[in-house]
Amino acid sequence: MPEKETGTEEAKKEQPEKEIKKGEKAKLEEALAKANADRDYWKNEYYKVFADTQNLRKSLEEDRRNAVKYRAAGFLEELLPALDGYYSALSIPPASDEVKNYLVGFQYIYNQITNVLANEGVSEFEPKIGDRFDATNMHAVDAVEDDGEPNRIMKVYAKGYKLHDRLIRAAMVSVSKKKEAPKAEEAAEASENKGNKA
Repeated sequence: MPEKETGTEEAKKEQPEKEIKKGEKAKLEEALAKANADRDYWKNEYYKVFADTQNLRKSLEEDRRNAVKYRAAGFLEELLPALDGYYSALSIPPASDEVKNYLVGFQYIYNQITNVLANEGVSEFEPKIGDRFDATNMHAVDAVEDDGEPNRIMKVYAKGYKLHDRLIRAAMVSVSKKKEAPKAEEAAEASENKGNKA
């Protein structure tokens, strides 16, 4: 008999436990929904930070590649005046055989320097006289009046240099411009001068 009482007591205990479990279940479901929402939020934040980190890594790698690729830019800018001096000296015809022999040695040194620079990705360019002026890789030092077409190269003062695809120094050139028509004042002065001479 005591067992029956125990069974009845158990039934009485189960009923409030079921009610408690229903209340707990609602709380647990609410907590689960909140946990799922938190999980989704932090998962989204993680992906954002991960994407930002990947973009930063790619950017830093690109910066490093460019730093290695263009590491010689500053050195090249300081070397260009010496190269210009060599080029100018070698472009003058020698006055004697002795000077000609020296120039052969200088030409050899100049060629070695330009070969080393070419191996590092340096290329030189020299516009031809009569070519059209291109402001992207040329610098007009002066303009000369000419009867021909304007914006044509008249003289090249210095070669231009690129390091891979980056312009280090623009070619220094003289360009043509249209002759200006005499102004009205100049024409009047010219006619007065003719009148005074007569």
